[in-house]
Amino acid sequence: MTTKAHWENVYQTKAVDEVSWYRPHLDVSLKLIQEAAPDTGSALIDVGGGEATLVDDLVARGYEDVTVLDISQAAIDVARARLGPSAGPVHWMIGDVTTAELEGSRYDVWHDRAVFHFLTDAKDRAAYVRQVAHAVKPGGHVIVATFGPEGPEKCSGLDVVRYDAGSLHGEFGPKFRLLDSVTELHETPWGAPQQFMYCFCRVE
Repeated sequence: MTTKAHWENVYQTKAVDEVSWYRPHLDVSLKLIQEAAPDTGSALIDVGGGEATLVDDLVARGYEDVTVLDISQAAIDVARARLGPSAGPVHWMIGDVTTAELEGSRYDVWHDRAVFHFLTDAKDRAAYVRQVAHAVKPGGHVIVATFGPEGPEKCSGLDVVRYDAGSLHGEFGPKFRLLDSVTELHETPWGAPQQFMYCFCRVE
């Protein structure tokens, strides 16, 4: 099964709140995004946004230029339908983050909660980092969250790579200045704990 087929199956067979990473609101992400981009005219991209409510909360806070990129058409369809007429400021993109055609120096903030840790091949991680470096403006910010060292070894039937702050930042290199890291203990919809590690960087 291809990566796209896998995720289409996940989103077609599970309800929004039946996936382990579901939260009603991504509070840590929202706090970091608002710190990085207090100007609501800033251009934001949520990578692997899927059915998550982050886009709803960004639009509700007045952000005028939000892109949601996901490999799953089914996930995008759910989020778009949920927003309805409020989806005006949102640009929807279907594609694999490692190969999607992204405009150069387009974004002030790149956000990813729970995509990067699925990239178990070093070539895919390198391609991802090249995409970030290409798409984020100099001086822009990058927020990436993965499972932490005590997080799960698998998710949705796929292997993941777990990171601490140092190893996660190390994947990106010196072009990305680490400003902060945050450890979050996420509780799944069925009450199991999952450790997430956030790295908050600025593109030099």
